[in-house]
Amino acid sequence: MTDEMTANLNAMMPLGGVLGISAERMDPEETVLSMPWRADLCTTGGLLHGGAVMALADSAGGACAFANLPEGAIGTSTIESKTNFLGGVREGTVTATARPLHVGSTTIVVETELRREDGRLVAKVTQTQTVLRPRS
Repeated sequence: MTDEMTANLNAMMPLGGVLGISAERMDPEETVLSMPWRADLCTTGGLLHGGAVMALADSAGGACAFANLPEGAIGTSTIESKTNFLGGVREGTVTATARPLHVGSTTIVVETELRREDGRLVAKVTQTQTVLRPRS
């Protein structure tokens, strides 16, 4: 099931495939995505680049918002994102767990925690997703 979820995720967000993002869970209550540390995603000293971490968080938040779309909506798009970095990743896998804070008819607010394999918190992200509807 996770291979199918990952394939669906990466078909909708091709950057996920480039970054090696895998889907572990995607439902309205919680979305869990992971990304392996790779040298080509790092800054000086082998530290996973903040942009790669933010891309993982944005992907998890977007997938969580998509799972919570109201009837008649066709998609979602990030309109605001706030990231607090609390630690670095120098090896292993980073996991993003996204949960909805607010699900409305025009916006969805999601909070995402990013953790290293040892459980240490790497970043906390709060983002607002706009609900997209068909144009008439």
